[in-house]
Amino acid sequence: MKPSLLLRQAIRPALALLPPAMTSREAEAFLVAIAWQESRCRHRRQVRGPARGYWQFERGGGVAGVLRHPSTGSHARAICEALDIDADIAPVYEALEHQDVLAAAFARLLLWTLPGPLPTRTQRASGWAQYLAAWRPGTPHEHTWSQSWLVGWTAVAEQADV
Repeated sequence: MKPSLLLRQAIRPALALLPPAMTSREAEAFLVAIAWQESRCRHRRQVRGPARGYWQFERGGGVAGVLRHPSTGSHARAICEALDIDADIAPVYEALEHQDVLAAAFARLLLWTLPGPLPTRTQRASGWAQYLAAWRPGTPHEHTWSQSWLVGWTAVAEQADV
């Protein structure tokens, strides 16, 4: 999926279901960048792995974490209710592979668990640090982060008037 399409069809609809404080250009760009970093916006099911959705959530990691975290659990349950998905780990995990709005909402909620503001366009290194803190990738690929960051901010700039 093209990053601009992911932004338009999944990220913005997901953010519309969340409190306004979770919506910003920074959130949009960061969500695109993470999806690009994790799956190149091509793989809803991890190649040779268990993760699901463009943001590559694992059942016992991100899915369980978002559903159980004190600052995101109620929001996660509300998203699940709005999308007619049982707000339990197994059904959410299964739905993430095909429900991009759900996946984008859970990705935003995972970022919400981090302290401090989201990084701005010029704070690529802070974005990398926050990505590592939230996603905890098994094999981080810092050499691809600059491109992912650029893809995220380019998608937001292209969709600024849409």
